[in-house]
Amino acid sequence: MESQQHKEKKMKILCLHGFRTSGSFLQKQIGKWDASIFSQFDLDFPDGIFPAGGKSDIEGIFPPPYYEWFQFDKDFTEYTNLEECITYLCDYITSKGPFDGLLGFSQGATLSGLLLGYQAQGKLLKEHPPFKFFISISGAKFRDPKLCDIAYKDTIKAKSVHFIGAKDWLKLPSEDLAAEFDNPLIIRHPQGHMVPRLDEAATEQLRGWTAAIIQCNGTISDGKHELENGDANEKHNGTDLIQCDNAKLDSKHELDNGEAKQKHNGADLIQCDNAKLDSKHELENGEAKENFGADPVVSAMKNQSQETRTAGEIKINEREV
Repeated sequence: MESQQHKEKKMKILCLHGFRTSGSFLQKQIGKWDASIFSQFDLDFPDGIFPAGGKSDIEGIFPPPYYEWFQFDKDFTEYTNLEECITYLCDYITSKGPFDGLLGFSQGATLSGLLLGYQAQGKLLKEHPPFKFFISISGAKFRDPKLCDIAYKDTIKAKSVHFIGAKDWLKLPSEDLAAEFDNPLIIRHPQGHMVPRLDEAATEQLRGWTAAIIQCNGTISDGKHELENGDANEKHNGTDLIQCDNAKLDSKHELDNGEAKQKHNGADLIQCDNAKLDSKHELENGEAKENFGADPVVSAMKNQSQETRTAGEIKINEREV
């Protein structure tokens, strides 16, 4: 009976918000997605450890208070209060967890990627089970070589999906982060720095991806991982990569409509082909439409981008909503 209850328990995801926003704001953003995607998960949306140290891009759009996880310089190579932030999150994860996966937007996704790399290298959360998966929305890599040499030393084995916007100033840094993961699923959208609305194809892809995560997790019982095809039982010692014999999680991610397959650094690119997805975000309460703007992380990194942009391609004063 106890084993059955354990299997039925929902998997937990820690969701980290963007710079100078809040956990409740990220929860509202994710709420735009089809409810079936995370119906079998418990999502936790904590607030950042520090109150916002300046103006928030969502003032007047979503009520305060606003928070940030840490601070940084204009080149995003020097960080303030990062160690304190990491200590806080490790304590939170230990006391509120265990968590099966991480989800993050912008600064929250960047921070999540660091936690995954640090845990894989045995730097932190040694007593916490390895994170099984990661959902990154406009995430990026840290740039300090001292951090990179540890966090990104080896390919990160957690299953991962990365949302990358065509007009996002963090497009290239997001691709760099995805390249640090083993066989990442990349879902592209035509929008900017935002939590995108998903078209039907992207919704089906993400729903299939999360369903496969649930299915894989259901094969783990009493410390052993049973492969679904019955070929073998392999011991899950807390460091093994969750293997699942599931076509939805192999190296080829097929669009439901079969229109295209593209290979990008070993990962398939999901093209969100929806004319209704523009660079504007409609608030759920219908009060306003606001342009998406740059997270300060984006501003810090835009000069590093290799892309050529015209003034009309990205508006500097767009809001991140």
